[in-house]
Amino acid sequence: MLLNIGFISLGCAKNRVDSEIMLGCLHRAGYNVTGEVEKAEIIVVNTCGFITAAKEESIAAILDAAHFKDTGRCKKILVAGCLAQRYGQELLDEIPEIDGVMGTGSVPEIVDVLNRISAGERPMVLESAGYEYPSPGARILTTPVHSAYLKIAEGCDSRCTYCAIPGIRGPYHSRPQESIIAEAQELCARGVRELVVVAQETTRYGVDLYGRYQLADLLVQLESIEQCRWIRLMYCHPDSLTRELIELVAGSEKICRYIDLPLQHANKRILRMMNRKGTGEELLGLVGHLRRAVPGLTLRTTFLVGFPGETEAEFNELLEFMATARFERAGVFGYSPEEGTAAAMLPDRIDESIIKERVDRAMVLQQTISLEHNKAMIGRELAVLAEGWDDDQSMYWGRWEGDAPEIDGKVYFASVDEVAPGDFVRVKVLDASEYDLTGVQVQ
Repeated sequence: MLLNIGFISLGCAKNRVDSEIMLGCLHRAGYNVTGEVEKAEIIVVNTCGFITAAKEESIAAILDAAHFKDTGRCKKILVAGCLAQRYGQELLDEIPEIDGVMGTGSVPEIVDVLNRISAGERPMVLESAGYEYPSPGARILTTPVHSAYLKIAEGCDSRCTYCAIPGIRGPYHSRPQESIIAEAQELCARGVRELVVVAQETTRYGVDLYGRYQLADLLVQLESIEQCRWIRLMYCHPDSLTRELIELVAGSEKICRYIDLPLQHANKRILRMMNRKGTGEELLGLVGHLRRAVPGLTLRTTFLVGFPGETEAEFNELLEFMATARFERAGVFGYSPEEGTAAAMLPDRIDESIIKERVDRAMVLQQTISLEHNKAMIGRELAVLAEGWDDDQSMYWGRWEGDAPEIDGKVYFASVDEVAPGDFVRVKVLDASEYDLTGVQVQ
């Protein structure tokens, strides 16, 4: 009799896709995957190891899983993902409750690894990062059935000085177009209406395989999938936003007028220290160009504050940039030194209390900007992808094309008709807060 498997998945959307592939492999092998971890005989923890906070969350999840060895049915624990890839031997040495580790390059091998654990081994499977993507239908979605992440590449070549991803996920490696299209067609045939395109650098797609940026070509093929309604672009890099891609977004009926464009900073010196190109003035020019080229565009970005040596004047330059650029969506994160990165060796480390204070100041500014953007939406009618019913609000809720799943706001709306998750409805906006909109369905 095969054992019950409990799964804990942490980290980014790319890691979630890995988890979904592992779940699919386990299901095809006959394992029973349970959503109740306390009832699992084997617990798999797919970890994140990107920054200090993520590593701490992963360690806490491993220790929580270990607790079920005493209080639940758990007999074995497998640690997978980024933390395992980075610190496999240390995890085995320091946490005796762990029964095996498996890195980011071994995702399709999970059944074999679990079989070895069940046989009494304590394996450490840390192959080179990256793996050949399984055939379409290999995933069990953990997202709502109408929305799915579509991972088009693995790894990164940019070598930003603060980032450990190249050491964890390896060099940039695009999936062949035919593999991506086949998976997208299968997902949409299952009921997916929104494809969220992800990679470490989505806009770099194709350079390694085809010798040029080929994201626009890929998107044209995705547009041809009849059941697909929305295509959303995440993790775009400012250096690889081609004119062809921008024109495609502007003229498409399916590609959301939404671009996630992590910029990290606006001060020239700090950007150079991060091994990123551009100046604040040049980035403002890019933002202006995008908004002119794609009317109605929603721009999301992320900023990293407290980088070693960042002065108060340089931080204030970032605040001025934010106030001028007026991003509709933005996340602000504090710098943390990561082993193996160039920035970890830099002097003039900023005190954590100062970093926190800078994060807070930047987020207060962004909340003001976001509220002003949202207030300007009042009176507009939006196409909304319904997600479900919210008991606290006593309303349905969903997202419009300006909101990405999990990281952005919601649209709450009243309706006299029953609305099912996955339905597209028209909503007139009547009110707004910093992150969410409220309205009523219109016919």
